[in-house]
Amino acid sequence: MAEVSYINPLSNEGRQIIRQYGDLNQIFDEDESLIDIIIHTTNQKISDDSIIPKSYHDLAIKRIQWAIEKKNNKNFTQSEFEYLTNENLFTQDVVTFHILCQAIAIQFNLGSRETRLFVDSLGTLILERLSKIPPMSRAEIIDEVLDEVKTDGAIHWKSLRDVVASKKLKLTELLIDHGDIILQQDDFLYRFANEFQDRSPERMYGILIGDSVKEQILSRLIMQKTEEYIARIKEMSARIEIHPAILKIGEELKEFIPEETSKYNQYYAGSGGIYGTVQAGKLNPDAFPPCIKTTVEGVSSGGRNDAIVLLLTSFASYARLYPRIFASDETVKVSDMDPDLSITENEILPLIFDAADNCTPPLFEDQPQEKINIISKLGFGMHDRVDINHEGETKWYTPMSCEKIKIHLPHLCHPDKSCKGINNPLSCYGRKKFQLDKEAPKD
Repeated sequence: MAEVSYINPLSNEGRQIIRQYGDLNQIFDEDESLIDIIIHTTNQKISDDSIIPKSYHDLAIKRIQWAIEKKNNKNFTQSEFEYLTNENLFTQDVVTFHILCQAIAIQFNLGSRETRLFVDSLGTLILERLSKIPPMSRAEIIDEVLDEVKTDGAIHWKSLRDVVASKKLKLTELLIDHGDIILQQDDFLYRFANEFQDRSPERMYGILIGDSVKEQILSRLIMQKTEEYIARIKEMSARIEIHPAILKIGEELKEFIPEETSKYNQYYAGSGGIYGTVQAGKLNPDAFPPCIKTTVEGVSSGGRNDAIVLLLTSFASYARLYPRIFASDETVKVSDMDPDLSITENEILPLIFDAADNCTPPLFEDQPQEKINIISKLGFGMHDRVDINHEGETKWYTPMSCEKIKIHLPHLCHPDKSCKGINNPLSCYGRKKFQLDKEAPKD
């Protein structure tokens, strides 16, 4: 049977592996045992020996590369990373997991896209590993891991609000008794065995509580424990000296993640067609549609709030960071395109705030709370400034359609020829910017 730490690297077994590992400086040394396990992994296909991870450091970086490719690469090939689901690699995997947690905690914010990438990919990897374990052994290890993950003898449904909100699970799929989620057979029989007169309680357990639900909950709980672990490391780092090897890997990840992600995340407006595509970049006011130009110049009392908060905030942020939103089925956040929020703070917000000051009267003079509403519409919650740790508290609002502008802000809608055949000001901007870029003289 697979080791518990293969599924839960934060287990007691996992902590024991870390205590026995020794000097962190050796994570950069070639490890023959690691190489041997990788090259003898079933279904492993590595075309070039140079890309085989030869050290714990290499394995850690490869794990992040797998996470990026799994999420972004449409031609992703699992066979090139099959060793990540080799249970014989559990010792090395536990060490690299803890190395990555520490490096990420030191280098990135808790709500950063880098931290989310690592934690989300852990949940995916746990489910993939479980799927490769034979059914009987899988049921046994799931129960064993659940026993250890539960800290107070029960799992309250509120602890799974995030996974329910993600629609990976429905509350109707869970068996809940007095707020506790019932997952294991012993617990089920203890609570409900006397309720069944003409049916086997064991059979009813199998019907009411499916393995897929237990797996989803297990992966989510370990993800939550990992987030808490990273938070503890970050807090401790202010008081203790961090090992140079961890600092070195953190610096490497700071360069590696955006470099790898940029290979796949090309942010374009439109879906091609006769007008081509428009790459995200500096805002071009000459390409703004009439409604946006009027808003930037300033609007009078009565339409100020909606014009600035609902129309301009969403338009300016998407036009600058992710103009292809309507041609994509991705769910994105501001930090996915602006990791350190420098573009948001230095380009997007100044444009919005200047437009607010141009209003008659200036918007913030009598409506100071609208600054918080602007931050909220960018996805950073009800706060007075953008902060990566608040991202996700609200959603990043998409631009209003032309139809909604006509209904709610009719005094701003004065179409010109650039608006022809367009149903959203962002699409109008994308088409016009593409044309202007095409006409611009080449250097």
